[in-house]
Amino acid sequence: MTSASSPADTLSFRRDVRVIGVVGVAHGMSHFFQLVLPPLFPLLRAEFGVSYATLGALVSTFYVASGLCQFGAGFAVDRFGARPVLLGGLGLLAGGTLLAGGVPGIAWLFPLAALMGIGNGVFHPADFAVLNANVDPRRLGHAYSSHGIGGSLGYALAPIVSYGLGGVLGWRTALLVMGVAGLVALALLATQSSVLRSRAHGTNPPQHTLAGSIDLFRQTPILLCFAYFCVLTLATIGIQTFVGTSLNAAYDIPLAIATSAITAYLLGSTAGIFAGGFLAARTARHDRVAATGLAVGASLIMLIAVSPAIAPWAIPMLALTGFAIGSTGPSRDMIVRGATPPGASGRIYGFVYSGLDLGATLGPVAMGALLDHGSPRIVFAAISVCLFLAIGTVIQVRRTVRLGATSAQAAD
Repeated sequence: MTSASSPADTLSFRRDVRVIGVVGVAHGMSHFFQLVLPPLFPLLRAEFGVSYATLGALVSTFYVASGLCQFGAGFAVDRFGARPVLLGGLGLLAGGTLLAGGVPGIAWLFPLAALMGIGNGVFHPADFAVLNANVDPRRLGHAYSSHGIGGSLGYALAPIVSYGLGGVLGWRTALLVMGVAGLVALALLATQSSVLRSRAHGTNPPQHTLAGSIDLFRQTPILLCFAYFCVLTLATIGIQTFVGTSLNAAYDIPLAIATSAITAYLLGSTAGIFAGGFLAARTARHDRVAATGLAVGASLIMLIAVSPAIAPWAIPMLALTGFAIGSTGPSRDMIVRGATPPGASGRIYGFVYSGLDLGATLGPVAMGALLDHGSPRIVFAAISVCLFLAIGTVIQVRRTVRLGATSAQAAD
């Protein structure tokens, strides 16, 4: 029995590794294209003479479109499968970036940002549908970790590549180069059709009613997951979009070093997600993992806000902040999975991750307004407060899930 099962286990492991790798690359591309524009903001501001609030609104446009698309993407994934939805999303991201390099004015970037946001909105429902349908449950914690690592690597590379290309070639050529690279990646992912299935071959797609889905979305644990993603993203999008500019404005740190601090945060987040995969696989108290990581991250960001003496240590502190917040990622996804009723994975992940887009929509405008009014240190304080608020939502998710399970047992 052992000798017969070993080849099957080896084959299963190899397939899981392939699925996780392909999905991780796709997720990394989506995160990369989320940050192709923000590192170029100083160049865009200099050429077009616009405010930071206007540039923040550009990011908000991206995430409004992403959130609206993500809400319905779960239905599309269930109906048509993950592969065409995911490839279409990457095509919109790469194509939008390519076109952005030729715009004559800032106003033209808004519809392109919306187009790219629509492309971005498909990834979480598609990615998690593929992982949940193909990966052995024993390896899901590590699958979620690898998924998050792919996203963090995309975030980490984007500021370096975008700002570096923009500084050398100009922002227009930088966007053209990144757009072409995205189309090449799209062609490579299109060859992985057997890996990107979200349901068994020949299986009829499920038929979901809107009324039934709304009833699911109104459940307290699901609403709390939505709120958690929204508040958490208010903080993380603030770090990714404006912390570099805030460090420069508040403490006169050179922009190149401040941008490196963002990269340090994102690399720290990648390392934290890797460690978080092992934590998620070894504990059932995912709420404690999430609460601890968020508390550490919030405290470090608040130190930067209140103590100018900490500013020279911004790079290592943001790296540690990234590690603390990143370590909560796999446990976060396990929390959502635990709150998801059977057969509703695509819809639930699409809905709760639209909370991420809502937070990403509100955050850049709010942080940009603080910068425009000469309050860069308040940006750090606002980020810290949002992280502390996220702790309350993640703890309440577990309480409501346990209460619901207890009530169901009592009814039985």
